[in-house]
Amino acid sequence: MTPGLSGEVGAVLGSPEDAGGRVRADYRTDLITVLLGTWFSAGLFLDAWAHSNVPELESFFTPWHAVFYSGFAATGAWILWVLWRNYQRGMRLLDAIPVGYGPAVFALPVFATAGAGDYLWHTVIGIEQGIDILFSPTHLALITSMILILTTPLRTAWSNRSLIAPSFRQFLPAALSLSFTASLVLLFASYADATVFDSAQVIKAFSFDKSQGGSSLADNLASSIIVTNLIMVVPLLLAARRFRLPFGVATLLSVVVMTLGTAVANYSNISTAIGFIAAGVVIDVLLLKLRPSEDRLKEYRIFGAAASFVTWVAFFAVAGIDQGVMPVVTEMWTGAPVMAALHGLLMAVVLVPTARR
Repeated sequence: MTPGLSGEVGAVLGSPEDAGGRVRADYRTDLITVLLGTWFSAGLFLDAWAHSNVPELESFFTPWHAVFYSGFAATGAWILWVLWRNYQRGMRLLDAIPVGYGPAVFALPVFATAGAGDYLWHTVIGIEQGIDILFSPTHLALITSMILILTTPLRTAWSNRSLIAPSFRQFLPAALSLSFTASLVLLFASYADATVFDSAQVIKAFSFDKSQGGSSLADNLASSIIVTNLIMVVPLLLAARRFRLPFGVATLLSVVVMTLGTAVANYSNISTAIGFIAAGVVIDVLLLKLRPSEDRLKEYRIFGAAASFVTWVAFFAVAGIDQGVMPVVTEMWTGAPVMAALHGLLMAVVLVPTARR
């Protein structure tokens, strides 16, 4: 039986060289874990939409909180059931925890405690309606524990030393894990999220009067491009260090991020979503052709720069096509993709400063 491809829902023993003899979750276990994690991720995005679009929101007990916390309950129950199955098979204490699941087990009580704290926080402080929602201590504790839970399939795949060039199906739980985690990080950086700009806002932002030295909207878009680019490209660079990524991973990342992002933006940024998804397809071609990795340092750095460049060329191209005009300030919309490419290159250098020997 090949670890990670077992048909039985549960866990299999890893080989000593890839898991130290510890129990390893199988493919279906990881897939169910990440799919249940998407349940409470969707609940969080529903809650974010409500905080942005329902001004009369005054209660902790809402339909979107019900989706959020029921999703957590289902995910937590599933992880505990996996541990119980291993216990029934004779494994005790830490031995019952599959490889990669330790942080998730730790995160379950943290999330529950933060959820109770969030109720008390809202009772005493009130319901946030703006940027303050992103800085609430209880919300930060919730998002941190969510990320620990959602990245579980990625940790499982990372620890499996026999998984070097996985197929898309083999990598799907890890790819979903990577995509939803990027979405959550971008959600909590939504004060600098370029994906929520619609095409009209993009054109307006970079069409300021140069004699005035700029505009607040231009400053907002420029800083948002920097932050969003890093959140989108770093997960791919990180995964490419460890795996030869299959075709489709970058597209999946873009689809997940933009599906959730357009919902929060009340579907006003559909054209922007199309640009990001189109860029994801091109980035998948780059992954296929360049095969970036720690051992192929030149290709790895080229990929970091090229993936970033392609993303923002598509971003401005779609905005221009949709509005029938490009931004007035040519330096901004031509220079932004170049700036993003330099940041992508920098991240590639930071993540892999020297070739692996």
